[in-house]
Amino acid sequence: MSIFTNDPLQIIVFQSYGTNNHFYARGRALEDENINLESNNFFRLLINTWKRFESDEIKNTSLTITFPNNFTITTKTDENGYFVVDEKIEGLSDLANSEGWLHFTVSFTNEHVGRKINLKNKFPGELLIPKQTAEFGVASDIDDTILHTGVISKLKWKLLINTFFRAPFKRKALKGSSDFYSLLHLGKSGKNANPIFYVSHSPWNLYRYLEYFLKKNSFPKGAILLRTLKNMMHKNKAEKPQKQKEIINILKTYPNLPLILIGDAGEHDADIYMEIVKNHPERIKAIFLRSVKSERRILRIKNLIENYTEVPFFIVDSSEEAIQIAKEHHFIA
Repeated sequence: MSIFTNDPLQIIVFQSYGTNNHFYARGRALEDENINLESNNFFRLLINTWKRFESDEIKNTSLTITFPNNFTITTKTDENGYFVVDEKIEGLSDLANSEGWLHFTVSFTNEHVGRKINLKNKFPGELLIPKQTAEFGVASDIDDTILHTGVISKLKWKLLINTFFRAPFKRKALKGSSDFYSLLHLGKSGKNANPIFYVSHSPWNLYRYLEYFLKKNSFPKGAILLRTLKNMMHKNKAEKPQKQKEIINILKTYPNLPLILIGDAGEHDADIYMEIVKNHPERIKAIFLRSVKSERRILRIKNLIENYTEVPFFIVDSSEEAIQIAKEHHFIA
């Protein structure tokens, strides 16, 4: 609970994904600290960063989810204010729009908390249900794949500066990347509505920041899949990376939908993606890795894939190159 103000309450519903009979939604109930995503004032950026990570969660609180047909289900936040709903519900596709997005609302079930609640206690949520016409899905990293981040910089100082001291509207998308993703979304017919899944190792605290960046830079709307700070701080070397878990969950959710995997050559995307291909044969159509300015890292990837024949694997220097390759392989028109 904030020590300075009695902030109103809010529910942030993360863009997720599901099927005609599988409702899978995530979000978090928090105090609304009124973070201005369009401020470029240095001190305001510092304050906003503090607010994102010193979030005041609403714990163990009952929530109600309401569908367009007025059908409702309930859930509850955990000790960190998060909620996850994983339910079997029939007929969800009939409630989705032409792009496959199902709109619903999440509300605080009991208003006895005695606090002001924003949006008249109706917080919008969206869940992506891929259309039957989809040829493939796209699972993509964010950092240094579509967003200049500096994750490979020494001591990650560029990553820290870009994340904490730059407003999302000032962040630069890699040139042509939104065009590439839009073409993949449309597919070779130009109207496929292939689903996009943005999978990042960033914490959920940056959800609104990344959502704003993607929209501002005209990327096709897709599920945004991040991880908790607790997951970041308590790494278990025996566990698979969260990004890998999310992609495997997508493959299990859509057993007939192949994926194109996109990442960068800076960290461990190549290793993660190749292991996914090994464990899920015939499910991955291609891997695209964006080149980085590190000869050592690029050489490692090239050695790794020198005799690799499982799936088409491309290291690209630009979005234009990626688009040309995607055309040659008939992924896009």
